[in-house]
Amino acid sequence: MKRILVPTDFSEQAENALKVAINLAKKHNSEIFILHSMEMPLHLATSNDSGSLPESLFFIKLAEKRFTELREKPYLNDVAVNETIGHNEIYEDIEETCKKNDIDLIVMGSNGASGFKEMFVGSNTEKVVRTSKVPVLVIKNTHQDFVIKDFVFATDFSEEGRSALNKGHKFAKMVNAKMHLLFVNTPGDFKTSVQAQHIMENFVRGMGVENFTLNIYNDTSVEKGILNFAKHIKAQLIGMGTHGRKGISHFFNGSISEDMVNHANMPVITFKI
Repeated sequence: MKRILVPTDFSEQAENALKVAINLAKKHNSEIFILHSMEMPLHLATSNDSGSLPESLFFIKLAEKRFTELREKPYLNDVAVNETIGHNEIYEDIEETCKKNDIDLIVMGSNGASGFKEMFVGSNTEKVVRTSKVPVLVIKNTHQDFVIKDFVFATDFSEEGRSALNKGHKFAKMVNAKMHLLFVNTPGDFKTSVQAQHIMENFVRGMGVENFTLNIYNDTSVEKGILNFAKHIKAQLIGMGTHGRKGISHFFNGSISEDMVNHANMPVITFKI
């Protein structure tokens, strides 16, 4: 993990994410890229009128001022930090920055359903969290030291979920966490314990997964099952795979990844399949 991208609107939630990214960067000798997408009024963003230039420059200068204030934060010491200002929609700027700088991980801040204001709601959540080709780590709270000991990775154990598991396992090894593979059994797609155990064992066979447990948890919905199991074992991180609206079987047909981001009190990481 050499390059970490942190989108920011200079809010408290964004700073929580930046602190986690800095923590990871110091542990893994990574480089940080901080991205701020301009929040200019619509008439400025779409206007070709040269008369609007002074007002546009105001927003650029404001962003530069905020970056200057951010650079003075002591926790940024001893880490290579790059700053960039985007001029498109946040998800477009993130995608462009990831491609240009070969980003390995995106760390974003959120405070739930209303988190990150315009930056992290509605279609932006869908486009960034669910479709990003780069793993997305969502942070909600302040973390003095980002230590992950128990990592819940929820999956339906289907063949197409293997790539996400490989990525999740790689991340777990990197942060030295134990991986708890989770199958949520729901009334709508119920399987006996013997059936679920057989599916899980066949899934992990030959994949080279280390330091993990296999778990079956019964609940009324997949989302509730993930949250309740993670709470039960006192996990510090929830992970899952996603590839947009097509989904994996019943597991990702809805908006499970978005629900996790909005409702989980702990960090959530998603991996593109």
